[in-house]
Amino acid sequence: MNNEKLAGSDYLYTLMPLEDFKEVLGIDDREEKFARFCLLTATFTIEQYCKRRLLRKKQFEVVEYYGDLLLTLKEYPVSEILAVYTLGTRGQGLGNWEILEPDYFEVIPDCGEEYHLPFMLSLSPAVARLGCRFIKIIYNAGYSADEVPPDLSAACLELASWNMNRYRGRRVGLTGNVRGSGKEGEHFEMSMPENVQGLLEPYKRKTI
Repeated sequence: MNNEKLAGSDYLYTLMPLEDFKEVLGIDDREEKFARFCLLTATFTIEQYCKRRLLRKKQFEVVEYYGDLLLTLKEYPVSEILAVYTLGTRGQGLGNWEILEPDYFEVIPDCGEEYHLPFMLSLSPAVARLGCRFIKIIYNAGYSADEVPPDLSAACLELASWNMNRYRGRRVGLTGNVRGSGKEGEHFEMSMPENVQGLLEPYKRKTI
């Protein structure tokens, strides 16, 4: 996970390191808490817009199995498959989870490749013959701290700084007068700026 360690046991979940953000914008320690909030907000907003998790973390998926040999994983890019388990057989009780040995599956594309598309678990035909009812996959997916693509970091910087200026009351994202107010600069655009959207287009969730 792209976590930046702070004081104590706290972590900052962000696509851009706090210190880099402060340096670029010339933010001093008095506004560090505010800057941290804007980075967190920007990161979660970006993930919501892209409809996927972007920072590396451990994922747990349980899928009902119908004999398919290709299972699409929800999060990507996949860096490591930690374990695969099968459960139950058709017409019998569920029983216990049984570990599936690595000889019976592989990942497409290969683990560690930073493709901007979903990864698939490719199963051996022998798995289909097991007649299992559920498959559980535990894996790591997303970008680590030193793997965040530059355009994702740039999007986080742009959105976080845009939010900082908007929260400070500066005229950023100005769309015109508030109707009936007659006062210029009172209305701020609340949606994501177009330049940030452009940076994020390659990272929006794809379906295959």
